[in-house]
Amino acid sequence: MVFCASVSENLIVTTENVSAPLGKERIDGPYAWLRLSVSVALGTIGSIGFWGVVVILPAVQTEFGVDRSDASMPYTLTMLGFAAGNVLIGRYVDRLGIVIPIITAAVAMGLGFVGAAVVSDIWLFALLQGLFIGIGTAASFGPLIADVSHWFIKRRGVAVALCACGNYIGGTIWPLVVQALMDANGWRFTYVVIAVVVVVTMVPLALMLRRPPPLEDELPAAANNTTVTESKTIDLSQRSLMIMLSIAGIACCVAMSMPQVHIVAYCADLGYGAARGAEMLSLMLAGGAVTRVVSGFVADYIGGVRTLLIGSFLQGMALLFYLPFDGLMSLYVISLMFGLAQGGIVPSYAIIVREYMPAKVAAERVGFLIMMTIVGMAFGGWSSGWIFDVAGSYQAAFLHGIAWNVLNVGIMVMILFRSRGPRIVTA
Repeated sequence: MVFCASVSENLIVTTENVSAPLGKERIDGPYAWLRLSVSVALGTIGSIGFWGVVVILPAVQTEFGVDRSDASMPYTLTMLGFAAGNVLIGRYVDRLGIVIPIITAAVAMGLGFVGAAVVSDIWLFALLQGLFIGIGTAASFGPLIADVSHWFIKRRGVAVALCACGNYIGGTIWPLVVQALMDANGWRFTYVVIAVVVVVTMVPLALMLRRPPPLEDELPAAANNTTVTESKTIDLSQRSLMIMLSIAGIACCVAMSMPQVHIVAYCADLGYGAARGAEMLSLMLAGGAVTRVVSGFVADYIGGVRTLLIGSFLQGMALLFYLPFDGLMSLYVISLMFGLAQGGIVPSYAIIVREYMPAKVAAERVGFLIMMTIVGMAFGGWSSGWIFDVAGSYQAAFLHGIAWNVLNVGIMVMILFRSRGPRIVTA
């Protein structure tokens, strides 16, 4: 059956005969950009949830006297909580707006950090990371991206991409801050400081987002004799489209996880040292941040499906280069290429949701797809390690990632061919 998305925020409206609610105070206007700036700040601060635990892991392992696998459980549960939180919080954002979920998440993170700072058991520490910090952190990613998408039409792709950059910015800033605090005062004191910072900054910022998003019927109701262009339609039911996007999200991130999770170990195996691998990982993230913004501009012109398809194709090509080239300089270049290729992939899923699905379910659907990408990262990171253990090298693991990338490309090509152009309606 043909699913016709009826997302009114996706309408492109001429400036003639449009009432005040559609003016510069609303869609694509100064307030929308202010709201985007606040959202980027919230995303940057909130990302401490999964960057902090990475930095303190060695100290936690030493203090609790556990092995590396047990010490890694807090991070694993944080990511599981983050995945579930994107769906759970997204559902409430669709009903309540973004303010209450963000404030609740900030308080939950604060309680989680304080609780984790005083416990003496690694499993209780991990549980607090997952239930309070992981789920709380999710509010600053998928749900926030979905909220921002309501306020933009012409520049929705750029807005979504910039909002998604918050966690990359946090990944640049927070590890340095946490390490400095930990070196001076220990990880427990650092966690208490983080708890205070999160609550004191995120709650006031959330209150700046109190203005409700435009209503679905606001644009057509405000237009008088105005030509509008409706959002895209597709020869798939809404459920079928979500299933395909979910599989695609897992597939692209299984491929994405191979270099991101294992590049440090790969460099160590080649004799270049872990420090070189860490530099390559940093180069990937820097390239990804650049492409994340660029992909937003691209999506505004060619749409989310085509943008994701281009990114996935380039990601597969970059993975192919890892097979014949393993020289030090080659790996630096290929890692930068890989980062540039994959940066815009995940935000494109949010853009696709807003192009094809109703606004009233945007946060939940975006959150669900973000969860699927995290599942892909988790499975890909583990499976690549398992393949290495069995095969004795990373060559088979790279081929494994390439195969999943081909699946992602195939799904996106199928969605593209089933898509229809926007309908033109004269009000």
